[in-house]
Order: sequence, then C-alpha cells, then structure tokens
Amino acid sequence: MNPPLDIETALRPRLPSPLREVRDERFARRGLRLLLKRDDLIHPDLPGNKWRKLAPNLRAASEAGLRTLLTFGGAYSNHLRATAAAGRLLGFATIGVVRGEELADRPLNASLTQCAADGMRLLFVSRGTYRRKAEPEVLAELLRAAAPGEECFVIPEGGSNAAAAHGCLSLGEELRGAADVVAVACGTGGTLAGLAAGLAGAGSAIGFPVLRGGFLADDVESLQRAAFGARHGDWHLDERFHCGGYAKRSAGLDAFTDDFTARHGLPLDRVYVAKALYGLTTLAEEGAFPHGTTVAAVITGHPTPPNT
Repeated sequence: MNPPLDIETALRPRLPSPLREVRDERFARRGLRLLLKRDDLIHPDLPGNKWRKLAPNLRAASEAGLRTLLTFGGAYSNHLRATAAAGRLLGFATIGVVRGEELADRPLNASLTQCAADGMRLLFVSRGTYRRKAEPEVLAELLRAAAPGEECFVIPEGGSNAAAAHGCLSLGEELRGAADVVAVACGTGGTLAGLAAGLAGAGSAIGFPVLRGGFLADDVESLQRAAFGARHGDWHLDERFHCGGYAKRSAGLDAFTDDFTARHGLPLDRVYVAKALYGLTTLAEEGAFPHGTTVAAVITGHPTPPNT
C-alpha cells in the first residue's frame, strides 16, 4: 500500500483565504458593507470551493491506499478540471466520466482539453446513463468500462459528499463574526452545506443555485444530515438568478458582470460567481438587508475557459 500523502504540504494552499472590503455604491447607499471572500486565491489549480471539497476526499483516497480517482461532470465542469489538476500535482491517476456520449466524436473544448493535458482519462456516456450513475449496478459498469482491474476512489459529481461538507466548514468558520450574511453560488450544494454549518448561527447564508429545477434544498439538507447528523445553520436558497440553467446567461447578467469588473477590476466567473453577486446586489437594491448589515460574497473560482 502507498504511504498516505500530506495533501496540504504537497499543494500548499493559501489559507485562510483573503477577505477584502470593496466600496460599491449600490450597497453603500443603503448602509451596507460588501466583503469579497477571495477563495479563488487559495490555489491556482484548485481554487475556492474546489480545494475545500477535494482536499478531504484526496486525503481519504490516500489513506485508503488508492491512487486512482474517478469522478463525474459535464463538458465544462470546474470540478473535472480541478480533479485532473490534483491528480497531476499529487501523482494520482484520474478518470472523468463526462455527460454526453455525442461529445466523444467532437474536438475537445478548452475545459476538457485541460483535463486531458493533466492526464485525465475521459469516458463519455449517454445522458441517460449519466443520470443513473449513482445506482450501484450502473456505477459498477462504469468502473469496469473506465478502469478494468483497477480499484478506484469515487468522488461524486461536483465533489459534494459528507467529506466535502466537512471540508467547507472552515469557510464558515473563517467568516464567522466577520459578516452577517454570506452569499455563495451553488451547483451541487456541498459548499453551502459546510458554509452554513461553519457559520454556526453567527450569520446567515444565501445560496444562489446556478441550475434550475428547485431540487437543491433537499440535496443540501441531505448533505448536512450525512455530514453533521441534522440540518445546521441559518441558510436558504434564492432560485431567481440561474438565468435559465447551468452556464446559461442573460443580457442582465452580462451587463452586471461587465459593470462589476469595470468598477472593481475583478473578472467574474459567469457560470457561478457572477450569478451569486448578481443575486446579492439585487437583494441589496430590493432592501432585503437592514442598514448596518455586512454582506460577503464568496468568490469560488476563476472565469471558466472560453467555450471552444
């Protein structure tokens, strides 16, 4: 069996991540302070919530003596890119099960090209199979197809499981006492589950789903039950800012994103971060927060590669 790795020593994350106040008149004129939690600066290849969710899973794989990681994502998945980068940096083999078998015959986009360059083996599967990936028989077949004869450590889509929720506790702990309200974009819910638990009632968390469907509240509660035994912290979701679904955009979102970058010199990831800040700014303008409230937005990652 391979000796366990010291993940933190090997990857040298910047923790705690910086917390910076920015002056934004849309908040200031309502008596609000705006803070940016710069989780995007934790690590150049595993930024933000990807580090916080992946690190405990990487430790678990290493402690189990497993050096092949298998995980799941769409064609533009930040999680796939981060897992591939972690594999390259730590010497793990990585396998990405990608939603959409039709993509196998097309040139790889920039995101998947980076995954492949970092050594990730890509397995393209039908959308029907992908939806059933958590079923034991389907997962067993995927493992046989992707890694015959290998024992893999399986990480769920988006990296969200009980271990990941525990990994995101530190995000809430770093913000506890510094902000009254914390906003975060949500894909699979693991970051919000840990963030809210880490705040421990000393602040509230708002999750802004980037997918439509209204299913995420149940997923976050399930993650908290698995990680902590019950629902924890003060949190809720605002479902109004997904702009039609994952990686979908609107004229309003694009205008907001361009304006925010011009004001503050910070390019925003439009898949996740921009939607959370768009939602938070809208809530401020709607008068959702009392005068004197300090609000924080978690900058969970870098802008995604262009869709090429």
